Amino acid sequence: MKARYRFRCYPRPSQKLALAKLFGCVRVVWNDALAFCVSEYKGGKKKPKNAELQKQFITQAKKLEEREWLSEVSVVPLQQSLNDLEQAYSNFFASCKGNRKGQRVKPPKFKKRKSKQSARFTKTGFSIKGEKVYLAKIAKLKVVWSRQLPSEPSSVTIIKDSADRYFLSFVVEIQPEILPQSENSVGIDLGITTFATLSNGQKIEAPKPLKKQIQKLRKFSKQLSRKTKGSKRREKARKRLAKLHAKLSDIRTDFLHKLSTQIIRENQTIVLEDLNVSGMVKNRKLSRAISDLGWRTFRTFLEAKSEKYGRDFRVINRWEPTSKKCSCCGFKVAKLNLSIREWICLNCGESHDRDINAANNILVAGGLSETLNGRGGKRQTTAICSSSQRNVNPLEFKQLSIFDLLK
Repeated sequence: MKARYRFRCYPRPSQKLALAKLFGCVRVVWNDALAFCVSEYKGGKKKPKNAELQKQFITQAKKLEEREWLSEVSVVPLQQSLNDLEQAYSNFFASCKGNRKGQRVKPPKFKKRKSKQSARFTKTGFSIKGEKVYLAKIAKLKVVWSRQLPSEPSSVTIIKDSADRYFLSFVVEIQPEILPQSENSVGIDLGITTFATLSNGQKIEAPKPLKKQIQKLRKFSKQLSRKTKGSKRREKARKRLAKLHAKLSDIRTDFLHKLSTQIIRENQTIVLEDLNVSGMVKNRKLSRAISDLGWRTFRTFLEAKSEKYGRDFRVINRWEPTSKKCSCCGFKVAKLNLSIREWICLNCGESHDRDINAANNILVAGGLSETLNGRGGKRQTTAICSSSQRNVNPLEFKQLSIFDLLK
């Protein structure tokens, strides 16, 4: 299986100038080819093949006076840029035909100068020499090696983010590291107040960096909007805001990496609920809080690490009534408002914490029972009597919960 290893690098001023030329050439080749494909589509013609685009916008473009500076950079990242454009169109066409799972993929977009910049080198365009990495027509870059590469990299991507930080991302082939078998299994209920509630009763809080720095973010955004476009002070304000965004993203990613690794190492089977995150962020009252948590990124980390370490990762149906269903007897209520955090089952009389009960139901819906967690006893996943199938009056349920809390 393939994996990416990313390291921070610190180019010298002369190397930064060479990288700026490289990013500009890659961006121009992409935009020229994309504009040509769009014009061909509007004229009723098919998309040109990748070989034709390579010849027209790299080989022949170098001979033109207005594009002769393309010869100043390596041809490898220019070719990879058009290969990426071809892959982007392939994903778009496959999504339109229904051959690609997930959300519908949008067509490729034009690249901007001030957003994230990148250029990819294959084996013929780079080499690792000691503690430095040589890129064709760029010279050797100083890299901070936080860990060793497990194998020879097949490609490397030089990245410059909006905060003017430089990274080298290597693609390497790794072997799965099978962890020792564990008897533990866990169901995870994701929430806003508490990031994750595990079926063993553990509740994990999220750092919520955006919520803590929202006033500072607003201040920097206001300062940026007041600067004159094209001025040096505006560029300085833009970098200050970009660095804050990068810091918030790093805090969130670090938390998600550590939490996902801990869960993978401690449990053999991980069960998660399939959440419609893209639909939930459309709620203007919850979109900021949901985006600050990173639910989708957390699921991606769990999937990748489960495959790497030989764990079993399962996702249950998003329509499963995990919160409204008693985890002891299977009794289901008709309605359960979000304000009710604790409730009593009218069928068996068991008192439930809303999140822990949902995590237990997620574990059962994933095909597991509490006996795998060492709690003992046999869990009933079906109703104990026919009366458990009936609906409960929401008013009656709400009064009972409030009365219980007052006691």
